[in-house]
Amino acid sequence: MHSAVVRYHEVALKRGNRRYFVGLLKRNLASSVAGLGLKDIQTLEGRLLMVFNGEVNEEEVRRRVGAVFGVANFSFVEETPRDVERIKERVVESVKGRRFESFRVQTKRADKSFPLTSPEVNRQVGAAVKAASGARVDLADGELTISIEILSQHAFFGVDKIRGAGGLPVGGSGRMVSLISGGFDSPVAAYRMMKRGGRLVFVHFHSVPYLDRTSQDKVCQLVQLLTRHQFVSRLYLVPFGEIQREIVAVVPRPLRVVLYRRMMMRMAEAVAKREKAKALVTGESLAQVASQTLQNLAVIQEAARLLVLRPLVGMDKQEIVDQARQIGTFDISAIPDEDCCTLFVPKHPATKARGRDVLNAESLIDIEAMVQAGVENAEFKEFKFP
Repeated sequence: MHSAVVRYHEVALKRGNRRYFVGLLKRNLASSVAGLGLKDIQTLEGRLLMVFNGEVNEEEVRRRVGAVFGVANFSFVEETPRDVERIKERVVESVKGRRFESFRVQTKRADKSFPLTSPEVNRQVGAAVKAASGARVDLADGELTISIEILSQHAFFGVDKIRGAGGLPVGGSGRMVSLISGGFDSPVAAYRMMKRGGRLVFVHFHSVPYLDRTSQDKVCQLVQLLTRHQFVSRLYLVPFGEIQREIVAVVPRPLRVVLYRRMMMRMAEAVAKREKAKALVTGESLAQVASQTLQNLAVIQEAARLLVLRPLVGMDKQEIVDQARQIGTFDISAIPDEDCCTLFVPKHPATKARGRDVLNAESLIDIEAMVQAGVENAEFKEFKFP
C-alpha cells in the first residue's frame, strides 16, 4: 500500500479554528515522516490522506505517526472505485493469505448519496470475506478489523486501525517553558502539555561542579525522546550550584528549598521572555514532597508573573510512574543520579512557609544578579527528530 488515512477527533470540534488546527496537524505529520518518501498530504472530509512514493515502510510510519499529537487513529489504505462490487473484490484480494479466526467490517460513509448505507456495505463485504476465508464475524472484538471509507470523490479500505496519540497538534496552544529534571514527574508533565498543543522549551537546573553530570545526561536523553512529539526542541542547562551555595550562606535552613524553587521560577521566566513563551510548566504534584504543600506552592508561585501550569497536580506517584512507563521515559528517569534538588537540602524543610518570612530571607540575597548570572551562564542544546 502507498497511502495512509489519518483520522482526527478533537481537531474536528474546533469549528471556526478547524482549518488552522488541520493545517498544523498536516505540517506535524510531514515533519514526523521526513525521509520516508512522503509525496503529499491531502485534506479530505474529516480526515487526511498521506500519499507516499512507492511502498510504505509500514513499521517506521506506524512508529512515527503514532507519536503525533492530534491523531486519533490511522490506517494503511488502498484506494478503490466507489462501487461495492469492486470494494468486495479488492478487500478479499488484500486479506488472501492472512491467517485470522475472526474479523469485523467497519464502514464510514461520509458521502450520504452513496446508494448503500454503512451497515449494508458491512454486510456485503463481510459476507464476501467470510466466504473466502472461513473466519467468523465478531463485531465486538474481531481479530482483524477491515475499515472502509466512502467519501464524495474517493473510497478507501484498510486492514486494522492503529491508535494514535490523541490530543491536539503541538503548537496549537502556544509556546511554554517546561522545567525538567531527571526524575519521573517533569517529563510526564511535559508530555501532557505537548498533548494539549503546547510547544515546549526545556530548562534544567544542575549543580556541576558540586555534583556530577549524570542529571544533565539524563535530561538530554529525555528531551531527545520527547522531541519525537514536537520535532525540534531547545534545552537550557542552567548552573544552579553556586546560587544554592549563596542561599545556604545567609538563609535559615527551613526556607532554603522554597527559595531554591522561587529562584528557579524567576530564571525559567527569564528564559520564557527570551523565547516569547506565555507559560511555565512544572512536574509538581500536590503534597508529594515538602516543597509541594498547598501553602508552599502558593508562596513559590508568587515569584512568577507568568501562568504556571501543573498538569500532574492531582496525580499520585504511582499514576505518574505508570504514565512514565507508557510514554517511554521510565527507564531513563530510573537511572540513579544526584540533581540540584538533593544538594544543600535541610533535614527538616518548611512545609508551611509564610510569605513575609520568605521575603525577609530573600532581602539577604541579590536576586536580580543571581537570575542574570544563571541565564547568561546557561548552556543550550538543540534537538531534532527524526
